[in-house]
Amino acid sequence: MRKWCAALLGVWLAAGTAGGAAAQGEAGFQAYLSQVRGRALAAGVTARTLDAVLPTLSVNPRVIELDRGQPGGTAGPPSAVLNFAPYRARHVDAARISRGKRAYAANRTRLSRIEAETGVPESIMVAIWGHETNYGSYTGDFDLARSLATLAYEGRRRALFEGELIALLKMMDRGIPRERLKGSWAGAMGHPQFLPSIYLRLARDGDGDGQADIWRSEADALASIANYFVNAGWRAGQPWGVAVNVPASFNRGALTTRTISPRCPRVFERHSRWRTMREWRQLGMVPQAGRWPADDVLATLIEPDGPGRTAYLLTGNYRVILDYNCSNFYALSVGLLADAVAG
Repeated sequence: MRKWCAALLGVWLAAGTAGGAAAQGEAGFQAYLSQVRGRALAAGVTARTLDAVLPTLSVNPRVIELDRGQPGGTAGPPSAVLNFAPYRARHVDAARISRGKRAYAANRTRLSRIEAETGVPESIMVAIWGHETNYGSYTGDFDLARSLATLAYEGRRRALFEGELIALLKMMDRGIPRERLKGSWAGAMGHPQFLPSIYLRLARDGDGDGQADIWRSEADALASIANYFVNAGWRAGQPWGVAVNVPASFNRGALTTRTISPRCPRVFERHSRWRTMREWRQLGMVPQAGRWPADDVLATLIEPDGPGRTAYLLTGNYRVILDYNCSNFYALSVGLLADAVAG
């Protein structure tokens, strides 16, 4: 009997402690939102929007859990570098290629117009669309205001997420209803999965109705993706890269990069030094498809599955794809999906 009472007391105490911690966390969250209010007002958000949104927000524990499970969070040491082949099998699979071909065919008129205006290839727009939301089939169902407020309060990347929260509030000021502002737990939204600040800068009207509706308009989503690539420095007429076979005699040590990138260093450290396509050809590289870009095009080499497997010579346009999502596996898959969709 005494053991049962002691156990029950322990449960009560634990419940009381958890409840107190939750109450303290919520109080801290509300205090933080009062600070955000002042900064949002200074940034031009109207008091009307703030009064309508901020009092409705609460911490979303699931968002914190997902954030802490990401690389750079608190879930453990960085994972080892893996091979690309398994990722490619999942992301450049027959189903995604087939859906991409259908999406490509269905949107050829608008895609052709956008490419003519921007220089961004039709197939690249479709490949980004396919990778981000499987051609719009799933765009996320998290309430973005609550998610961004939670991430900002949690503090691991406060400057980033508070800025995105204020950008989202500006979108509401522009008349975009909150019920439309659903997306990923990390704040990305719509067919192209733009963050709010990216939407404000780069979203475009692609169908001529005066709105940049990246949630419901495929034309707007594709035009916005192209505008992102233009802004990031896409060079018209240049490929993203080319698959090559590397000769057994190739001296990798002589071309190891010495540059440390301030952004995504683990991504860029896998790239070699830059050389022209002419120089790569002289080093014995052979394109797998028999095509070779212009001699003066600069490229860097990556061997994502290690020596003896398919390698890729990557141009400056590949780095534009990395600007969208700084992952070699992502960028390679976008390029390969684009080639498959257009092929």
